[in-house]
Amino acid sequence: MRMRTIIVDDEAPARLKVKQYLKDYPDIEVVGEADNGADAIREIEEKKPDLVILDIQMPEMDGFEVISALSEPPLIIFATAYDQYAIRAFEVNSIDYLLKPFSKIRLKEALERAKGYLKKDFEAKIDDLLKLVEEEKKYLSRISVRKGKKIIVLDVLDIVWIGAEETLNFVYTKENRYLVNYTLAELEEKLDPKLFFRIHRSSLANLNFISEIVPWFAGQYKVVMRDREKTQLTLSRRRVKALKEIFPW
Repeated sequence: MRMRTIIVDDEAPARLKVKQYLKDYPDIEVVGEADNGADAIREIEEKKPDLVILDIQMPEMDGFEVISALSEPPLIIFATAYDQYAIRAFEVNSIDYLLKPFSKIRLKEALERAKGYLKKDFEAKIDDLLKLVEEEKKYLSRISVRKGKKIIVLDVLDIVWIGAEETLNFVYTKENRYLVNYTLAELEEKLDPKLFFRIHRSSLANLNFISEIVPWFAGQYKVVMRDREKTQLTLSRRRVKALKEIFPW
């Protein structure tokens, strides 16, 4: 993983010196540079670098103002000839503070710290992705149902609602009804709760197919589904609050 870097300094020799130092690091790519705050903001917003080596003392707009103007600041290493800015530099969450003139060794320390931050961030993103994948694995994406003697495999996204009738459970699409061997409790567990909502003890509704929520008597509601029959399902009083959190009314 290459660390995309922008160098910001109002002095050309200072920028050149940093670029020469960075040539020793094949995993660092200099993707831009700027000699003033306004150009720095444009470069950072456009190129979205991982790291900015940023001078503090610049005409018109200093390094702190640059950071304040950014919607999503990248990792920042401050570089300045003035040590009175050190405390403020760390207050704005920079990862290091280089006092000019700094050595290759001192820059290396700062870069290693930046790499550590990026690695943690990358690992955190990977962990989040793996958790998401594991979460998706928990839920069925397809389900086997019966129509007469046929066994049909349905995409769960095509299911409008699922209902219990006496001892049997049926899956409804826009056009057809199919017998399913799962109980409603099992289906509630196996189907993604972001998609399927238990509106009543006898029915599950696909949230994407709800077209209306109609007031009924005694504080009850009917849920109208977007299928051929415009099926009306009873919304249990106990489930009204939970559905209101999804579709506020």
